[in-house]
Amino acid sequence: MATKRPTPATASAPARPDQFNAYDRGAFFDEMMAPDGTVRPHYRHFLKHFGAVSTEDFEAKRRAVDLAFLRQGVTFNVYGDSQGAERIFPFDLVPRIIPAHEWEKLEAGLVQRITALNLFLHDIYHEQNIIKDGTIPAHYVMSAKHFRREFVNCNVPKDIYIHICGTDIIRDDQGNYLVLEDNARCPSGVSYVLENRRALKRTFPEIFEAGGVRPVENYSTELLKMLNYIAPNGVAEPTVVLLTPGAYNSAYFEHTYLARQMGIEIVEGRDLLVRDQHVFMRTTKGLQPVHVIYRRIDDDFIDPTVFRKDSALGVPGLVNAYRAGNVSLANSIGTGVADDKVMYYFVPRIIKYYLDQEPLLPNVETYLASEDKDRQYMVENLDKLVVKAANEAGGYGMLMGPHATQAERDEFRTRILADPRNYIGQPMISLSRHPTHCEGEGFAGRHIDLRPFILYGEKTVVIPGGLTRVALRKGSLVVNSSQGGGSKETWVLYGNQ
Repeated sequence: MATKRPTPATASAPARPDQFNAYDRGAFFDEMMAPDGTVRPHYRHFLKHFGAVSTEDFEAKRRAVDLAFLRQGVTFNVYGDSQGAERIFPFDLVPRIIPAHEWEKLEAGLVQRITALNLFLHDIYHEQNIIKDGTIPAHYVMSAKHFRREFVNCNVPKDIYIHICGTDIIRDDQGNYLVLEDNARCPSGVSYVLENRRALKRTFPEIFEAGGVRPVENYSTELLKMLNYIAPNGVAEPTVVLLTPGAYNSAYFEHTYLARQMGIEIVEGRDLLVRDQHVFMRTTKGLQPVHVIYRRIDDDFIDPTVFRKDSALGVPGLVNAYRAGNVSLANSIGTGVADDKVMYYFVPRIIKYYLDQEPLLPNVETYLASEDKDRQYMVENLDKLVVKAANEAGGYGMLMGPHATQAERDEFRTRILADPRNYIGQPMISLSRHPTHCEGEGFAGRHIDLRPFILYGEKTVVIPGGLTRVALRKGSLVVNSSQGGGSKETWVLYGNQ
């Protein structure tokens, strides 16, 4: 059934509302302000109404949202935090807005990317043609930390490996969209997308209702459809559960949130057992068969009889049940090869190899430390590069060369030379900026990225928008929540805007 699209208000507005009179876009690509200081067309409707919000009212709305998030438990944990406390994920009330024509290109590029990555994963766990043809040197795949030799020639339901992906996208100083990385194991953050939307609709209902913004609320419905689609053959009404490491995991809020939204049980490893290669859930009424597991546990911890023997988080025997085709996992075991930062370098080749297409979304220029010429360039130019470890996340294991001390650069030079396979280098990209409310500054430019979420099942669904993360520290390019980042609402406008 066709969705009735709201009729937008006239998109005319003064160059800037009063709140932004002192706003300095700097020498960066600014999402809201054009180089001449005028407001970009797709922001005019929002700012026309936002300009009527007084400073006192804005502050009251900010406090109300923070309090609501705290009461609802919209928080995250930081590993190693000496305070050991849950934190609110800071939320900025000024949304990032993406016009329809830009989103269409992003969506097409994301669908192309996840399609090619799924074909790549099926290939390297079966025929390995891309290796035999020499398109990707074998040692890069075989030495990948998350390549699971145990799953070579193992079939997975519907031949899908990556069911849920969060791909990080940035914009450079010219406004070009670039893929920064793919999160193909257990991508997190979509719960904040959904809660941020609810919060902003409550905060600015009159702006939102007339804004022509595409909805995101159907994500949980689409997620459950996809999970049901990959159920084992012959199971008409599958039982789906979400497997979490537990309450101390940094994304536990998201685990409970998504399980509640889908109306499925959230379980820990101790709640499941395997008998005769079938998985069961312990309930007050006895054992109940489980057919699909949305797992938020990394491969290493999922089954102590196959991977880490010291894992108390997983389910003994789960891998054998999976191999036998009696239970389905999302994402599949072994997908970590696809988000290895060294494998990222080869994604344009992967797209060309399997789809015979050029990438619709380009990568950031990348150097591989394991290649002699690249390694020499990297160690001689650490003051110009961002260096990343192949399998770290959350902003850890990274050197921001231009902002680092000489001692830090020397330490990374030693690491690179000792373990070249584990490092890549990229030029420092001047991430696009967005007006953000900052304590003591009012509205100031802060660097942002975008993590859209893609579901790959019977059809491919890209949530219209995603999580816009913002580096709240002045001058910082690190947007991760664990490193002091926050988030914004992301509005994708209908095509008639």
